[in-house]
Amino acid sequence: MSESLHVVCPHCNAVNRLPNARLNESPKCGQCSQALFVGEPLELTAANFERQIGRNDLPVVVDFWAPWCGPCRTMAPNFHQAAIDLEPRVRLAKLDTEAEQQLAARFNIRSIPTLAIFKDGREIARQSGALDLGTLKRWIQPHLK
Repeated sequence: MSESLHVVCPHCNAVNRLPNARLNESPKCGQCSQALFVGEPLELTAANFERQIGRNDLPVVVDFWAPWCGPCRTMAPNFHQAAIDLEPRVRLAKLDTEAEQQLAARFNIRSIPTLAIFKDGREIARQSGALDLGTLKRWIQPHLK
C-alpha cells in the first residue's frame, strides 16, 4: 500500500489525501471538516456514485437494495454493523434500486439484495442474497488492504 490514499468524504464528496498512518485517527475532511468515517453505510445516488466509486482508494462495498424488499430489510442491520466493524479499511454504501433505476440497470442488478465490491472504479466481486454478519464480513475480508 502506498504512503497515502484518497478517501472521498461521505458528506461533501471532496477527495481527501490521507496518510495511511492517520487512517485510524478519526480523520476529518479538509473541505467540510466532518468525519471521513461515520460508522454507517453511505447512501449512493446518481449524483455521488461515480466519485465515491471511482476516486476512493478504499474498496467500496455496495448493497443494491429496495425499500419493499424483505430480505434487504432483514440484512440492513448486519450491513450497518459491518460498516461499524470494518471502517476505515473499507467504505460500505447502499444504493436504492427503485430510486436509481439507471444505475441498477447499468450494473445488471436482477435480484436484490445484491452486494458488489468496487476497487479502483471496477467491480471485483459480487454476491446475491441476504447475508448474516459473519458471512458478510468473511466475504469482504479478502478484498481489504
